[in-house]
Amino acid sequence: MTKQQLVDKMAREAKITKRAAETALNSFMGGVRGALKRGERVSLVGFGTFLVARRAARNGRDPRTGHLIKIKAMRVPRFRPGQELRHVVR
Repeated sequence: MTKQQLVDKMAREAKITKRAAETALNSFMGGVRGALKRGERVSLVGFGTFLVARRAARNGRDPRTGHLIKIKAMRVPRFRPGQELRHVVR
């Protein structure tokens, strides 16, 4: 499902305009993005939790040359699905 398809579905089910649905979705995504940037968790009960995890530095290989390269430690976004979402997907 694309963002536009999700906006269409939100607008149809909430009986609001597509513009209002897109504004709401953009606001939600901006809120999650901002919280993750600050290192906070975003928990939606029954759906899941967005969080920031730390990936350790490690060695890798350049696929073209085969030489070893160092990959820096970094923060990466993660999503941990909630129990209801896991149950629905199964």
